[in-house]
Amino acid sequence: MALLEQQSTVSKGPSLAIQLVLLLGITALAAGAAWFAGSYLEHMASGAQETAAARSTGHASPQSAPAHGPSNVVDLKPITTNMAEPSEVWMRAELSLVFNGPVDTAVAETIHQDLFAYLRTLKLRQVETPSGFQHLKSDLEERARIRSGGTVDKILFRALLFE
Repeated sequence: MALLEQQSTVSKGPSLAIQLVLLLGITALAAGAAWFAGSYLEHMASGAQETAAARSTGHASPQSAPAHGPSNVVDLKPITTNMAEPSEVWMRAELSLVFNGPVDTAVAETIHQDLFAYLRTLKLRQVETPSGFQHLKSDLEERARIRSGGTVDKILFRALLFE
């Protein structure tokens, strides 16, 4: 029998030195991107705080506004309800309304009842993604604007829990 010489075709990858250089380069690139993103977000947050401070010129009664926030923000009572589907899942939403001008507590109570009725019709699959949450927020803001005749500017979520 003839012995056949078998040659193994082992492919050599890049050397260890090249791998380390690439690793250091990618690490430096990631650190630079994180620094840039942090700086950008910090700049955006400081600009948003200045804008919010400039817009908070409305007046409200002391019991309707939180002690730590602007006077045109009203904290609503927490809404606790079961969802339409699956009905065994419960939702608790703690919301605040941002008024354009003076706060009207009767309008705030009407909006609270309307939002409660709307949240009972939600299905879990509608709000389980980030885009679903954004759609929920825009739907609630639209309902609040319609119910208030345009005096409510935004809805702020303090908490949104599902159990």
